[in-house]
Amino acid sequence: MTDLFHDIPDNPRPQNTAGGFLTTRDGKKIRYGVFAAVGRPIRGTVVVLPGRNECVEKYFETARDLTERGFGVAILDWRGQGDSDRLIRDRQRGYVRSFRDYAGDLEQFFEEVVLPDCRGPYYILAHSAGAVVALLAAPSMVNRVRRMVLIAPFLALPDTSVSMKAVRRVCSALCFLGLGRLYAAWGARPKTAPPFATNKVTTDPVRFARNTQIYQAYPQLALGGPTVRWLKAAAEAAEIVSDPDFMARIKVPLLIIAAGADRVVSTRAIEAYARQLRIGSMLMIDGARHEILQEADIYREPFLAAFDAFIPGSDDPTA
Repeated sequence: MTDLFHDIPDNPRPQNTAGGFLTTRDGKKIRYGVFAAVGRPIRGTVVVLPGRNECVEKYFETARDLTERGFGVAILDWRGQGDSDRLIRDRQRGYVRSFRDYAGDLEQFFEEVVLPDCRGPYYILAHSAGAVVALLAAPSMVNRVRRMVLIAPFLALPDTSVSMKAVRRVCSALCFLGLGRLYAAWGARPKTAPPFATNKVTTDPVRFARNTQIYQAYPQLALGGPTVRWLKAAAEAAEIVSDPDFMARIKVPLLIIAAGADRVVSTRAIEAYARQLRIGSMLMIDGARHEILQEADIYREPFLAAFDAFIPGSDDPTA
């Protein structure tokens, strides 16, 4: 276990930590972590789905928050990031063939780890690209997952009139020309950490520094920018989950959390999506940036209060 997770002094792993690797049906090794509840009563398991360029270690604090509430936590590194197998030779490039591959890995994670080893009932807490995977998987999760909390789902680009359909078309043309492995944005990860003042994801300098230190100490966990193929896959997934017929098939109750000062994904698209849901609601946390779980307490605390109100314990038979 000492080599499975990577601690730094400001980010120790939670109590009761376990984990391992599962091998996907197409032969990829996926790292996962399981954190047992420390609070009582036992209230089930929260399956945490990270965003792009995130890893298990980045969610140690969140895991502690949840385990102290009586929840077990199960979390995986998506294929192509964290300590899971990378998919192309250049480890820096964020790449995936399709978000359906992520959804397939989530399905296998449930079958091989969550259902046999983790106590129900089951809930999903997902962020950004992970929230889109959760939506993609939602129709097949209706008999497994009681409720989902989705933070800042990546449904559209921010501050732009370019639709995801247009993004998909451009990226598809570039992939057809053999350019799918080129960076779509940002490029390789800089050798020196960017200053806090330039970041778009959190207003909290302490959590920003902690997350920066994780990747400085363990650069093998980090990614550079997304590739053209990754962006194409994200645009395809956003289109699929936004189709009205698909949305009608979502039967798991959803709480969508939007960040009022988000500059990574479109808050306007999230609001429009939530209005169309038949079985969902939305909370806007004004002033928060994209990574609400990595935000200052003034923004994290309203999120945790909303989570506590929406995710009931297993002792509530009406939930």
